[in-house]
Amino acid sequence: MSIQVVESNRSGYKVIKSFGVSNDESELRSLERKAQQWIDDQRGPKLPFTWEKDDIISDFMSTLANSQVRVHGPELVYGSLYDQIGYNAIKDEMFRHLVVCRLFNPGSKLKTIDYLNRYLHVIKSVDSIYRFVDRLSPAEGCGIKEQVEQISYAQTWKVLGGKVGVVFYDMTTLYFEAADEDDLRICGFSKDGKHRNPQIFLGLLVAAGGNPIGYDIFEGNIHEGKTLIPMIESLAGKFGFDHPVVIADAGLLSTKNIEALEDAEYQYILGARPKNDSDEVKKKILSMNLIDGQVRSFKRKDGRRVVVSMSDKRAKNDAKNRRDGLRRLEKKLGAGRLTKNNINNRGYNKYLRMDGEVKISIDYGKFEADSAWDGIKAYITNSKMPLKKIIANYHNLWFIERAFRMNKTDLRIRPIYHRLRNRIEGHICICFTAYTIMLELERRLKKAKAPFSLSQARELTRNIYSITYTLPETKREQTTVLKMSSDQQLLVEIAKS
Repeated sequence: MSIQVVESNRSGYKVIKSFGVSNDESELRSLERKAQQWIDDQRGPKLPFTWEKDDIISDFMSTLANSQVRVHGPELVYGSLYDQIGYNAIKDEMFRHLVVCRLFNPGSKLKTIDYLNRYLHVIKSVDSIYRFVDRLSPAEGCGIKEQVEQISYAQTWKVLGGKVGVVFYDMTTLYFEAADEDDLRICGFSKDGKHRNPQIFLGLLVAAGGNPIGYDIFEGNIHEGKTLIPMIESLAGKFGFDHPVVIADAGLLSTKNIEALEDAEYQYILGARPKNDSDEVKKKILSMNLIDGQVRSFKRKDGRRVVVSMSDKRAKNDAKNRRDGLRRLEKKLGAGRLTKNNINNRGYNKYLRMDGEVKISIDYGKFEADSAWDGIKAYITNSKMPLKKIIANYHNLWFIERAFRMNKTDLRIRPIYHRLRNRIEGHICICFTAYTIMLELERRLKKAKAPFSLSQARELTRNIYSITYTLPETKREQTTVLKMSSDQQLLVEIAKS
């Protein structure tokens, strides 16, 4: 079907403007809105006055001040979702302001002050913001973190139709600009590449689609494997979910974790490190001679199932990464920047060797031998799922990787400038809430087949304004949202649907 604006006359009609062709109802509605917007723009503004009374209009407009106009889009869109998800059960209005601001204009608490003042005409001091954020810590006993997790989990339960059959767990590091360490902020292996900055670990548990379940923070030098079981047991105790399949990457692979999962009767799918396994397991995998797309499994001596897959695309990528790593080593070796302290199993340093007591060289034989593993991916599991379903579920770990990316880029959860633990926990609580709202908006945009992305939706909210004025007869204050574009109207409709 074609959407056109036409002009009729005695001899028929003439097409004035075409807006597109589609058979999709959602796209047709969007095209109709654009056409109506174009017609309205041609007609000009609709005024409740006759042109003879221009002076009335001019007098009214002259009474308006900048302080009466504010950006209304963030509250119309993000505030509406905040209420629908159920966060309005948190009675303190400051929490709402901080979450909406994190979605609309992420940044420092000083930016929050600017947002409240400039757009909402709410005057707050930075100290009052910090005092409130401190209260969000579980140690303060206000219960907001627990309330946020309960509401977020209820949202996840609703979106997934009451079925949380698979959960994904992973950790990331969040670094601090300050150089000093304490009991929480400690230098360690940084996934952000900020090895000299103090950091903390953020553990996140999500369900299918990246829908959040819960989170926790840990010391910056903790081993990842020590966080999995406490996190799952804590959240299972809170929400009572019934033994979902636990999926995690190789960083969480340890005998203790596997035994704990089995003792608690959880099914699991964990990324394996086959090159670090026994010689028997390595020989078994390489003897399979898998080709692209093949998947096979076998049981180790301990009875645990090893699933192995092969991908030509992954093999090309593995080979490229090895060559790039080798070139970097050769460059450092040529510049004399490698010492015996560099000989370890971190990354491609495993190709280094010491000749005698002082000479460092590259073991090219080890480099070539590693090519046998190009394209091979292995998993440890006790699940009885079909092999390809095991791999498909593991590949959905990208849900949690994406959750971290959204928090780090869209919500700017780091770098963190706070020093006190209470304040750090409060900051992450705000970001976790904002992430849940952002994910729900994205889900609705996809369902409605909206012609704009999540980031474009944010930009649309920035230019939705309202004006507050006093009616001359009744002296009653009234707020009117200024006329929106067709995309802005659609966004508000989606947020309120």
